[in-house]
Amino acid sequence: MPDSIETRLTELETRISFQEHALSELSDALAESRMETYRQTELLQRAMEELKSMRSQQTGDAGIEPPPPHY
Repeated sequence: MPDSIETRLTELETRISFQEHALSELSDALAESRMETYRQTELLQRAMEELKSMRSQQTGDAGIEPPPPHY
């Protein structure tokens, strides 16, 4: 009977060790994913600002453009 308890204890310790390792890997992956999301958000915001800037440069002053032709 003591062998059975010792075996079960060893098995439980092994499982806990494996779960701690898996949890650590998942935590690292989540942190990396959050950082990547942050970087992509920053990149998207910069792209949106550049797009707005380009649009405002294209539209510019309406007085500069010639009037559209009338049929």
